[in-house]
Amino acid sequence: MTQLTNTNYGALITRLSLGGILLSHGLLKVLVFTIPGTVGYFANLGLPAIAAYLTIFAEIAGGTAILLGLYSRLASLFSIPLLLGALWAHAGNGWVFNSEGGGWEFPLLLVLLAVAVTLQGSGPFALRKLPIIDSFIPQILKT
Repeated sequence: MTQLTNTNYGALITRLSLGGILLSHGLLKVLVFTIPGTVGYFANLGLPAIAAYLTIFAEIAGGTAILLGLYSRLASLFSIPLLLGALWAHAGNGWVFNSEGGGWEFPLLLVLLAVAVTLQGSGPFALRKLPIIDSFIPQILKT
């Protein structure tokens, strides 16, 4: 039996924060900006339309998986390239996220949250863990 500690609850809060933000950003792209609007924004960045569709899918599916604790480490690991892309997209807008076009500090925070969830795991109250991933990540840290 796993003892619940403050560290476990910290991992839970980190997981819920990352998952909630990813899911809300994916839904924002669908419900507010609309899919054609998101595709157009990606085109303005010089990215192909498929990147917009993949981003929407990754944010909604990955955010939901992370929120529920379904293979959180794997979903967080796969979200890191997506979040690095968001960091790249906002890098030229300055530090503060409320500056025009959004700054880069919030995307950087999301990258760090994804790294933290990848390293820590789901914490308590996760629906499912992938034993191979859960045992492999700590082994990397020991070497």
